[in-house]
Amino acid sequence: MKKLLILFLIPFLLSFFVFSCNENSKKTQLTEKVETLEPKVEISELNSDFIKWWTYYSYNISLSSDFTGLDEQSDTIDKKQFLKELITGNYIPLKIKSDSKVEIYKLYKLDVNADKRIGGTIKNESTIIYGLYEMEGAPLPEFNFTDLDGNVYNNENTKGKTLILKTWFINCKACVAEFPELNEFVDKYKDRNDIIFLSLALDSKSELEKFIQQKEFEYKVVPNQEEYILKKLYLNAFPTHLIVDENGTILKVGNNASEMIAFFENGKKSTDKKLPPPPSAAAPPPPLPPPSR
Repeated sequence: MKKLLILFLIPFLLSFFVFSCNENSKKTQLTEKVETLEPKVEISELNSDFIKWWTYYSYNISLSSDFTGLDEQSDTIDKKQFLKELITGNYIPLKIKSDSKVEIYKLYKLDVNADKRIGGTIKNESTIIYGLYEMEGAPLPEFNFTDLDGNVYNNENTKGKTLILKTWFINCKACVAEFPELNEFVDKYKDRNDIIFLSLALDSKSELEKFIQQKEFEYKVVPNQEEYILKKLYLNAFPTHLIVDENGTILKVGNNASEMIAFFENGKKSTDKKLPPPPSAAAPPPPLPPPSR
């Protein structure tokens, strides 16, 4: 009888042992993902040295991307809450090692001796990104654009087409530096009649016509768009890219051409939202205005 009982229990014991091993393995893997930084950094050094922090941040963190956020306790929080915590200026984001395609960022609190410029800079950066994030899912404000060739684009004649928009101005070095990448993007989809590539510029028609003769840019260029960009879109960081779907809904807003292109080619969408109201005294301080032209 005892022998039969032992034989009966063996499969359950083995199953329990294997299950426990698997669970421990999963916990170990999860812990490794959460606790291992990539690249390895000394948090105390980042806290005390603005240049080291800014270098790390520039090369490793992209708040406009679709990342997974973790709070101080390594609990998952949504992107909106993650950005709100950063807007306080009390935290910095660090990248956590992950084998997945989506980056994992974790909040680390700045200590009392941290360089004050770090908190101020991350506050401004995250405020800008938060504003862009809130635009996603909202309808593109009513527009009536005329490009340098006299072509007219409005809400009616662009229905059923995807709009790829870029805001820029001539003296913006970052705006011009991404021309070659954007030209390749346009060339890749040049046979798609359902995609319109439009660039909204602050500069005048005459200034832009002269500039485009020297710098090849395959987007259609729309001059004199300062009022639309600043007062309807509430954008004052350049360049900014928007993807608008065939129904006129803003799917993605960001300052990085590569991220915009990757998002477009992955085909992701956002939930419906409303555009944020104009900046007010009660809102977080807006980013600095664009450099003089």
